[in-house]
Amino acid sequence: MAKRALITGITGQDGSYLAEYLLSEGYEVWGLVRGQANPRVSRLRRRLGDVQLVRGDLLDQGSLISAVERVRPDEVYNLGAISFVPMSWEQAELTAEVTGMGVLRMLEAIRVISGASSIRFYQASSSEMFGQVRETPQTERTPFHPRSPYGVAKAYGHFLTQNYRESYGMFAVSGILFNHESPRRGAEFVTRKVSLGVARIKLGLAGELRLGNLEARRDWGYAGDYVRAMHMMLTADKPEDYVIGTGRTHSVRELIEAAFTAAGLTWQDYVIADQSLHRPAEVDLLCADPKKARTQLGWEPTVPFEEVVAMMVEADLRLLSDGGDPDQDSSWP
Repeated sequence: MAKRALITGITGQDGSYLAEYLLSEGYEVWGLVRGQANPRVSRLRRRLGDVQLVRGDLLDQGSLISAVERVRPDEVYNLGAISFVPMSWEQAELTAEVTGMGVLRMLEAIRVISGASSIRFYQASSSEMFGQVRETPQTERTPFHPRSPYGVAKAYGHFLTQNYRESYGMFAVSGILFNHESPRRGAEFVTRKVSLGVARIKLGLAGELRLGNLEARRDWGYAGDYVRAMHMMLTADKPEDYVIGTGRTHSVRELIEAAFTAAGLTWQDYVIADQSLHRPAEVDLLCADPKKARTQLGWEPTVPFEEVVAMMVEADLRLLSDGGDPDQDSSWP
């Protein structure tokens, strides 16, 4: 009998890649959705017809218990979150409820239904938990100092996952994922903002691109690689937390240069640094030390930074050339 997986946040970047990957591995895949009216749900149905959907909401404990009881999954991947960091200052309470308390509600649903004995749980933790970093690169033992409501909420969910593992014996793990991108990234994120901006300029639809802190450095990888790591964590012999990243950093300035180069343009002719776009509390440097994942799981990233950026620019050029709306849809290569 095929294994059964339940994914929250299935309509997002990571959820869609994970669903595709698990389907290729022979899984029966279910996605948790709040309703059917969301255009992302209809898109998911068109492009991943083998995925089944179940209603549920990370804000509603009862709905999660009902969803877990109906699906009876072998594995739960909790990817649902208010994940755009700048928005977490504007909607701090909602971020806490969904990104933080949503983890508690899902863990409780699993505990109630399975007695914490059979369902394996993956929590999408984040490098934003490190925030004002104490050491570089960051490992599984690096202390957290989050610098946003999003990072704080993710830290809460991370510690809850550890607590349920230690208190109830659950097979519960957290993947501390560093930045991972693709053409499916939301238009509000800086990588997609850059690739869309470059595509608009190349097609004559815009004349400039305004961005915030150009010197912030991140460890950027490819989302398709990172969902493999999630699956490896849940199929390992022991439940442990892992840092997932490339171990290499690039500045936003380097991201811009790579994107404009992919389009045959010179970035200095178009980019304007805008102080008003800086975060209230900046995170200047995040860099993973993925040694544990490499040695214990055998995980390695496969797509270099420059290829990820070029992939995104090319996809957005196609999207805009075809008259697509990046706020309503994204390219699924």
